[in-house]
Amino acid sequence: MPLPLLILTPHSSGQLPAPVMHQMIGDDVFRTQVREALQRRIFLDGDPHTDLLFLHPEARTLNAPWSRFVVDLNRERGDTSDNGVVKRTGFDLSALYPDGVTPDTEDRLRRYWDSFDAQVKAELDGVRLLLVGHSMGMYGPALGPDHGQARPALTLMLGEGQRATFPLALHEPLRQAAEAAFEGVLSDAEVRRVAVNDPWTTDDLSQRYGHAGLPAFGLEINAGLYLTSNGFPRDERIRALNQGMQAFVQRALDLIGA
Repeated sequence: MPLPLLILTPHSSGQLPAPVMHQMIGDDVFRTQVREALQRRIFLDGDPHTDLLFLHPEARTLNAPWSRFVVDLNRERGDTSDNGVVKRTGFDLSALYPDGVTPDTEDRLRRYWDSFDAQVKAELDGVRLLLVGHSMGMYGPALGPDHGQARPALTLMLGEGQRATFPLALHEPLRQAAEAAFEGVLSDAEVRRVAVNDPWTTDDLSQRYGHAGLPAFGLEINAGLYLTSNGFPRDERIRALNQGMQAFVQRALDLIGA
């Protein structure tokens, strides 16, 4: 029987539509080496392999089809900040577009943001828990709230006060459930701390779709747990983290009585 669970991975893709790539690198889009280098950088600047980390055969799942650098689905539609819905720079603050090139924000929103929003809304019927799956770098980037600081192994983004997206009384039990479920992979990891609301307190998708009858939260997995220093995947770690994630979501469903 399917679980009453919807999993979203808004940054799992490194794909760029050809017109977007052309805006970024011009006619170098026809040079395979340049094009592939751009796509690898874009993929690693996203949440690489979160489609696998958050794979659950018994849950409803929506993986973003396009990179966060096309549109960031985890930003509000009207967010025009530097790290908003249509970004002008990478997280190292390097420009994504040559001088004089400006992306058509409204066209991108219509094509990519609106279609994903409609898909999510179509999947919510009967769902009792929403999980938004992310990954994060080992250290805060230049464009971030924690520049240069070491990050936890796992971060649960549950919201605070009136903006809590998961019941406040269950924050610590959920953190303990994550510690237990991921114990095997964290036991020999360089970073082991399971944090709540550090370095972020919430994510926009949880705020957008969660409500009193639908608990929602984001889970950040430190990329240092499953990538080499050169950004290559460690298959055995991805498998172990996925197994931990599947055990964890069952505990989360039990906590809310779903």
